[in-house]
Amino acid sequence: MRQLLLLRHAKSSWDDPDLDDFDRPLAERGLKAAKLMGRELAARDWLPDQVLVSSALRTRDTWRLVAAELPAHPRVAFAQPLYEASAADILGQIHKADRSSGCLMVVGHNPGLENLAKQLAGPGSDAKASKRFEEKFPTAALARFVFDGEWSALGSARLTHCLRPKDLG
Repeated sequence: MRQLLLLRHAKSSWDDPDLDDFDRPLAERGLKAAKLMGRELAARDWLPDQVLVSSALRTRDTWRLVAAELPAHPRVAFAQPLYEASAADILGQIHKADRSSGCLMVVGHNPGLENLAKQLAGPGSDAKASKRFEEKFPTAALARFVFDGEWSALGSARLTHCLRPKDLG
């Protein structure tokens, strides 16, 4: 059984209007939320062995804070194609994941990440988690999917959880 973890970057700062979108840092709230999500991943033993991270500053910073809370250091790739990526583009990156990876995490952006999560949620998905997507896939939210098969064939999976920082404390 493989796990796919889709993590939206934590809340970013809009304090400097002259900064390019790509270079926006995390806001104070985002710093706290990223650490919280990292602790929750460790507590649940949802530990990625491969991570694909958008190369934007806010996604790199989100991953850095999450990773600091994890007991192991997975293989990480910072991928420019994940910045402003569509659901199809993100799925294309997932299809290229290492066959040996049992748990893959993608740290990215909306709307692509949210659209992909909705697209992937197949039969047997948790109703409560699915409903949360109807509301919103907020910053620092995490969707967990499980499926049998190869990364290269992923098209549908069972959504088991949708965690939001506000649900954790």
